Amino acid sequence: MSTLDPADWSSLRTLGHKMLDDMVDHLATLREQPVWRPMPEAVRQGFTAPLPDTGTTPEALYTRFQADIQPYVTGNLHPRFMGWVHGGGNPVAMLAELLAGAMNANCGGRDHAGIAVERQVIAWAAEMLGMPAQTSGVLLTGSSMANFCAVLCAKQKALGEAGHETGVNGAKLTAYASAGVHRCVTGALDMAGFGRAALRKIPVDADFRMDMARLREAIAADKAAGFTPFLIAATAGSVDTGAFDDLNTAADIAAEENAWFHVDGAFGALATLSPTKRHLTNGLGRADSIAFDFHKWAQVTYSCGCLLVRDPAIHNATFAQPTSYLAAAPRGLAGGFPWPCDLGPDLSRGFSALKVWMTLSAYGTAGLAKVVDNSCALAARLATQVQASNRLTLLAPAALNIVCFGVEGKSSQEILDLVADLQEGGLFAPSTTTINGRTAIRCAIVNHRTREEDIDALVAEVLRRV
Repeated sequence: MSTLDPADWSSLRTLGHKMLDDMVDHLATLREQPVWRPMPEAVRQGFTAPLPDTGTTPEALYTRFQADIQPYVTGNLHPRFMGWVHGGGNPVAMLAELLAGAMNANCGGRDHAGIAVERQVIAWAAEMLGMPAQTSGVLLTGSSMANFCAVLCAKQKALGEAGHETGVNGAKLTAYASAGVHRCVTGALDMAGFGRAALRKIPVDADFRMDMARLREAIAADKAAGFTPFLIAATAGSVDTGAFDDLNTAADIAAEENAWFHVDGAFGALATLSPTKRHLTNGLGRADSIAFDFHKWAQVTYSCGCLLVRDPAIHNATFAQPTSYLAAAPRGLAGGFPWPCDLGPDLSRGFSALKVWMTLSAYGTAGLAKVVDNSCALAARLATQVQASNRLTLLAPAALNIVCFGVEGKSSQEILDLVADLQEGGLFAPSTTTINGRTAIRCAIVNHRTREEDIDALVAEVLRRV
């Protein structure tokens, strides 16, 4: 027999039930587990084996998973994981992943329910972020790809069809973002063919926001030198400090220059759900495009990013490539134009929209707003405790959910070692960064499971060690 299905489904059914029970138990007991565990060298070497010729039973594979994989993953499910902006996932999305896997739907195109679900998710996303009802959009792996696709849309506006035929072809186009912009924006300019040098990184003010006066100066200097500003990429929630650029002023400047106004809102865009933090996102709905992640503050399981584009015609013109074997039709399975493959680079795509749709449906925007508010309140609690200590120093304003602080009397290497010790001990997982030349312990509060007791315990443990 050539089929990969089992001859008897009963044993697979039993194993599947055990897997589901075990994973629910795993989520229910996260607090009793280490945040993170280093992978032993013997386990690591086990993943350098030759390509298998003969198969292994699913039961044996699951035993291997339990022993060598599950204990050594990132740890971002844990409430005391605070190092990077990683969402904690949610149990409904976990179940959605199982359902999507069973459907095995290719959501690059065709006229089927998977495409309808994604369109619903895009419409909801546009509504959440204050974009027009006709906004176009597509789900991608994350904001890195969404920012890249946004740059391509800006290129489409600037160069039109000629950009597809001859590329940048020496066009003197310049883009602008804050000095604190995520590296993926720089990479997007590189991958799009403009080169990293096309991105002007504008200095930030005392609150780590792009200095708009310096932005205007840079644009004027470039225009005087014969360059054409084609893109302003503002940041809504910077990776180091959670800072928001002045989105309204950035939108005004982009309009004056006829430049594409993009917002990298990887996690910060969802602050718009919070009554207490929504003011930070003023101007977000004026963007030509927004990149953000559902797998961060929205707590959808990895991976799922999103690109929203105000002008559907520009979005479609950026990516659509008509071919005879993918021709749209007025009826049948080839109906339903435009397809997601006409709005992004991927033709083969999984059913990521299902876990987003189920998450938003299960918890609602009110539930996600509580996650945002709680994260920011916990960050404020941490900042207050840092400021109350004579051994810790707050190194940047904690305007959102990220707190960066230094340790008095400790060298950079000692701080790096302290953070590594906390991680390797399975106690906490903060990260580090550099703020104004000083090494900082960086805590990003994103996980919906994190509580006040976790913040208090982190501060107590840091102080105990210093």
